Amino acid sequence: MRKRYLSVAVVLTLLCSFTFSSCIGSFALTNKLLGWNNQIGNKFVNELVFFCFWIIPVYEVTGLADLLVLNSIEFWSGSNPVAQGRSVIEGADGRYLVDCDGKGYTITSENDGSVVRLDFDSEDHSWSASANGKSVKFMTFVDDTHVNMLTPDGSYELVELSDRGLMAYRQNVASAALYATAD
Repeated sequence: MRKRYLSVAVVLTLLCSFTFSSCIGSFALTNKLLGWNNQIGNKFVNELVFFCFWIIPVYEVTGLADLLVLNSIEFWSGSNPVAQGRSVIEGADGRYLVDCDGKGYTITSENDGSVVRLDFDSEDHSWSASANGKSVKFMTFVDDTHVNMLTPDGSYELVELSDRGLMAYRQNVASAALYATAD
């Protein structure tokens, strides 16, 4: 009888978490664990660790923590506490440190020490970039399928969030850049 109440409580908790949050969330803790697993060795070692983590129930615990706690925090506060931290990106032209504070990103080049800050403004749903004391708003979400993007001449262009819209924006930016170099 006691086992049945526990099962009912677990099912009700899961149903409430889906019903009340209405947010799929980023599953940052589980994704960090998967990212770490992908970097520890070759594909055979990664597969063995992955398999062991399913048997031990590490992935089940992180998935449940994301589902019940962290995604709810992310929904209500706008940031996931696990998503914060530092990542290192090896680019073709050097190494970059990316620090996330839950509200935006600070990108530091290890080559020349330059710093760029990317911030999201939740009031007007826009992203801006700051460097050398200057800030530029480069993208504003209009609705679920459109954004206003900054163009090379300083104006904004409405871009559809699709392959076709992205291709049109790229062509417009490329032709504007070619036109500017021809002058």
